Formats: sequence, C-alpha cells, structure tokens
Amino acid sequence: MSAIIFDLDGTLVDSAPDIQAAANTMLGEEGREPLDLMTIISFIGNGLPKLVERVLRASRIDGAEFDRLYSRVAGIYGKNASVLTCPYEWVPETLAELKSQGFRLGVCTNKPEAPTLAILCDLSLDGLFDVVIGGDSTPARKPDPTPLLAAARALGGDAPLFVGDSEVDAETAVNAGVTFALFTEGYRKSPVTRIVHRYSFSDFRALPEFAAISALEHT
Repeated sequence: MSAIIFDLDGTLVDSAPDIQAAANTMLGEEGREPLDLMTIISFIGNGLPKLVERVLRASRIDGAEFDRLYSRVAGIYGKNASVLTCPYEWVPETLAELKSQGFRLGVCTNKPEAPTLAILCDLSLDGLFDVVIGGDSTPARKPDPTPLLAAARALGGDAPLFVGDSEVDAETAVNAGVTFALFTEGYRKSPVTRIVHRYSFSDFRALPEFAAISALEHT
C-alpha cells in the first residue's frame, strides 16, 4: 500500500468564505472596512497567523495589536469554520475510491488542528484519513518539510504523494523530497507552469490514475 497526503484549504475544501467572514467580523469590530474575497484568498497559504498579519497590514492596523486581534479572529473562525466551507467537486467520491484501493490518506495543513478536525468532521470526511497534521501539530509550518514528513512517518510505508494547490505546497514537497500533484483550481497565485509539480489536474476524478502511477514508481 502507498500513502497520499493532502493539503486542506484550496485543495480538498473551498474554505475562503469562512476565513473571510471571520476576518471581516474582526475588522468590523475595529471600525475598518471589510476585505473582498479575492484579497483574502491572496492571503491564504502560510497559516492563520500570517493571514491575520496580512489583514492587519492591508487595513493599516498597528501590528502591536496582532496578539489581541489574532486571538479574536481565531476564536470567531474556530466556532464557524464550516458554515460556508464545502469540498471541491468529486473530492468525497475520489477519497473514498482511493481508500478502497488501499491507499493510506493523510492531511497536512497550515490551518490549526482544531478547526481542521472540525471541518473534516462537519463535511463527513474525517473517517477517510489516517492522520491529520495541523499548523500547530509540529514546531514548524509549511513550506518547512517538518509537518509533511511527520505525516509521512505516521502513515508509514513508501514515499507519499503530496497533493496541494499552491506555491507553498510545491515548495514543501521539494523540501521534503516527495512527489507533488498540483490541483489547479485552488488558491495558487502563479501560473501552473511556474509551480514545480509532477502532475497537475483540475478534476479530482483524474487523481487515482496519478496516484497509481506514483505508487508503481516507488515499488
């Protein structure tokens, strides 16, 4: 059997609307204008602390307020992480197919572990994963390879296939020395041709074929 590890935001689920709602609730409380969805999407990828830092900078809020406002956003988001969030098309069916084929599945995300687990549970995806590594599960976040390698160790077996949607995920795969498959419909900022990847796909139904090829290459 082989392992496949997935990023979460922009890969398995479209979570930007809930992240936007949490950030804009905080901004409203601070008397600031809301940020549009595309701006919030441009801030996603390096974890919630970095996103809040970017929100404060964009809204010209003193960085000295970071701790207080990060705690506020995290609190709001933690209670509302799956109100508007939904899986991308064919994700549940594809995960179930991969699981039935004997693949061990994991999640490696920069999102904190608690909201990650809540989202997976609320979307009925939790039973498909053997390990979940959040942004606070290890001392480092992606693109540092530490969390991805921790997920790989927990899954055991052959070198995993890592599936993500962004420049951060691609860099993480390079740093960890694992094969990377790029989901092109997520939150990437660059053209597909500028992101290092072995496979790319826009429809999750294509993933089992790539996974099978990757597994054969590591037998």
